[in-house]
Formats: sequence, structure tokens, C-alpha cells
Amino acid sequence: MQFWGYKRKEGRAGLRNHVLILPACACGSESARVVASQVRGAVNIVFNTGCSDVAANTAMSQKVLTGFACNPNVYGVVIIGLGCETVPHKELREKIQSMTSKPVVSFGIQEEGGTLRTIEKAVRAARDMAAEAAMQQKELCDISELLLGIECGGSDATSGIASNPAVGELSDLLVDLGASTMMSESIEWIGAEHIVARRGATPKIHNQIIQMCKDYEEHLKAAGQDCRAGQPTPGNKAGGLSTLDEKSLGCIRKGGTRPIVEVLEQGERPTKTGAVVMDTAGYDISSVTSMVAGGCNAVIFTTGRGTPTGNAIVPVIKVTANASTYQKMEDNMDVDLSGIIKGTSTIKESGEELLKFVHDICNGKMTKAEAYGFSDIAVDHVCKFV
Repeated sequence: MQFWGYKRKEGRAGLRNHVLILPACACGSESARVVASQVRGAVNIVFNTGCSDVAANTAMSQKVLTGFACNPNVYGVVIIGLGCETVPHKELREKIQSMTSKPVVSFGIQEEGGTLRTIEKAVRAARDMAAEAAMQQKELCDISELLLGIECGGSDATSGIASNPAVGELSDLLVDLGASTMMSESIEWIGAEHIVARRGATPKIHNQIIQMCKDYEEHLKAAGQDCRAGQPTPGNKAGGLSTLDEKSLGCIRKGGTRPIVEVLEQGERPTKTGAVVMDTAGYDISSVTSMVAGGCNAVIFTTGRGTPTGNAIVPVIKVTANASTYQKMEDNMDVDLSGIIKGTSTIKESGEELLKFVHDICNGKMTKAEAYGFSDIAVDHVCKFV
């Protein structure tokens, strides 16, 4: 299977060709938004941190920012900092330039003399990049260039018995074709982590998965918290899920059945092709954020109760098997898999339907969240105790 995408020197092909307006800190977010609004082909993110933080959280912020810049869906980057952020915009620019050959420029609001002067310079730089990006022609790419992030959120009873298994079928189909898939939200495997671990391609990977869940739970306990107090969420319970174990058993089905070849930290880029997992929090937006930073060029998102969420950098495909949810939130849902529940479609057939839809997205079809210009970003900051 092949698709038309944008070849990148550093690796995977881009499904999109964005000019990313990237704030180095929260204080640059509004200026970044204004710049992106003035340039066709530009997108921005709203970043809520980047200053006044401990070292571990600063490192996580930098991993996310550099990961966004290096994502294959990005053609070039315009960084906007304030000038007194923890990691100066120039340093962030140099770090990104050491990781990629993409065009990268940066501006500091304090150095340029305020918001208007910064915006003027940044708009000019972004306009020039957008003009160059428009000259890049799509090329025929193998499906092995796809790294699909797999997410679920706002789950209900239909998630575990229909939409998640269908996405699991999709994951298996893609891996068999040579593509890669990434499942995250490790805290939501608790109670079923032994089942995920059995998919480990090696004993080491098996043990990493078990330890990952154990460490997360112990870490929260050290902070006086219990993950089982926040999971399942009130929405999950209203949708028919009663326990974390029950939610986990449905959650893990979206990852498919193929051997897991690598275990990644948050925002880390895979080094192997196939089914991989990433250790992230159980909050869907921060999980998607980490997977996009890790290089996913598309995300598929199952939901029973419905969600409008999207990401500025990658298409987020919203899937539900709840007919009522699709009807009520058709403006947000991309795919209706309620035929599984009704008995008019099988999980295998639905997986094949999703494969066709993902192929269309790879070839340029926009998701509903993309058409709206939605962008949800959340950086998970959990300080590690020594």
C-alpha cells in the first residue's frame, strides 16, 4: 500500500506540510497564535509552560517542543520566545537545528521591542517558509512511512467491545503491511498489564511493560495519590464502566495483537518498526501530545461518549461505535462503527473500513477537527522523586 506524502530527509514522510509557529514558553503563545492567523499554511500551538519549573519538567517541555518541530508533518518552524524563559528561544532553535535540516528561525519579544515588532518579523519569516513549502511536491510513499498513534478517551461500554477491537484490527493490518502503530496511556493498562506484556517480542520488553505500570502506581502513591481514585472518570462510569480493571481490559484491545517491539518514554521517537508502546499519563490530550512529539504523523482516537479534540500538527481521526454519540456529535466524529453493535458489521470488516479511511487521510483528506482548526496540547508534568 502507498500514499502521496511529503518526503523528509530525517525519516518518515509527512502527511501534511505545515509551517509551525512554536512558542518557546507560555508568554509566546498569543503572539504565535496571531502570526499563524496571518499566514496560510501555518499552524500554532498554545504552550502553557516553559518557565519557572524544576529541571525534570523543563526537560519534558523541551522534549515536546523539539519533538513537535521534528514531526514529519512540519516543513519549517518559527519559534517565538519572550526572552527570559528557562530555555531561551535561541537555544531551543539551535537544539532543533542540530536534530533536523528543516528551516528554523526564532524571535524574542523582549529583544525585538515588543509584540507588534515580533509579530511583524515572524509573519515575514513564516510567509517565506510557507511559499517554499508550497513548492514541495508530494511523492509516492510506502505505507511503512506511517506511524499511527492510537488513543481512546471518553470511553463507554461500546469502546471495549467494538471500537477498540476494530482499531486493534486496524493496527494489526498496518503492522502486517510494514507500518508502525503506537499505543500509550500506560496507567490505563493497570489490571490488564500482564496481557499487554505477553505481546512483548522479548522477555525484556515483557518485563519493561510490567515494571512501567508498577512504577507509575508507586510514583503516585509516593505523592499521596491513588490512580484508582481518578480512573475510571465520571464520564466513563456514566458510560457503563465500573472499575479501572474493566476499563483497562477494553482499553488495551485497541493496540491489536502483534508483538510489541519497543517500549518508549514520553515523547521519545521509535527506533524500530512495528507495534510500539509509549509510557504516558491517562489523560488523552497529554497522551496525544506525547505521541505527536514522538513522531506520529496521524492519530486514531476512539470514544464512546464523544470528543471534539484535535491537534494542530497531525490529523486526529475520531471513531465511535455508539450510534447515539455519532448522531449527536456528527460534527466531530469521523467514523461510525456502530454496525458492530447492531450486528451488521464484524470487527474484521470494521478494521478494513478504518484502513481505507486512514489511507484517505494519508492522501490528504482532512479530519473534522482539522477542518475546524482545532488544536489541543497538554504536557504531562510529573516530577520524579529521588
